[in-house]
Amino acid sequence: MDFTDDDVAELYDLTNPWDPDRWPSDRFYNGLVTAAGSTLDVGCGTGQMLHQARVRGHIGRLAGIDPDAAALGRARRRADVEWVEGRAADIAWHGEFDLATMTGHAFQCLLSDEEVRISLAGIRNALRNGGRFAFETRHPQARAWEQWAVGDSGDIAFSDGRVLRIQYRIEVRGDIVDTTEVTSLADGTVLREDTGGLRFLDVGPLNALLAGAGFEVEAQYGDWERGPVTPESREIITIARAA
Repeated sequence: MDFTDDDVAELYDLTNPWDPDRWPSDRFYNGLVTAAGSTLDVGCGTGQMLHQARVRGHIGRLAGIDPDAAALGRARRRADVEWVEGRAADIAWHGEFDLATMTGHAFQCLLSDEEVRISLAGIRNALRNGGRFAFETRHPQARAWEQWAVGDSGDIAFSDGRVLRIQYRIEVRGDIVDTTEVTSLADGTVLREDTGGLRFLDVGPLNALLAGAGFEVEAQYGDWERGPVTPESREIITIARAA
């Protein structure tokens, strides 16, 4: 009983619906995209954010880049957005966008300083002078990974009638958390295991990498209501300006 890459992309949309009217994080980014004449979504996945921008009347230039071909297959259901397969390091645009975004904690998939530097260089090149880069990363002090390994997602009704569940195995090594996402049927039959890693950077190292790539931190928040970063913050939400 196969569970394909296309199935994974569909499951992502089922479990992570983009809704600015419901989710504060989506509302935060929707406001930035609405105000920008042109937006590049780095790690755009299935393209939900840019789809919704068009639905809500955005008439400017929208583009998304992602290395996942199956996710882009779903994104390309809208042809009025530019879709490119690749990573941040592959960005070939130069000075063409007012705003770049990385949503869904995609920034944490950059696991080394070098990978961050190369990715930030690509994003900086794509922005006009003074353009902004908005993204979020989970604050390491909140230790979010400790919750991921507890229990499972509960029942998820998939489009083909199967009832699915997702659970995680976690291993921590320094500031990197290795994850194994296990997708199974409700009876426990494992359909697929996907491995990955997420890096948990603190504010100081993060801002040093941004400065080295030619960005100035314009604002940094600890929550989606634009509160300050505090010892209780679960997020580091950053708006950086291309200097």
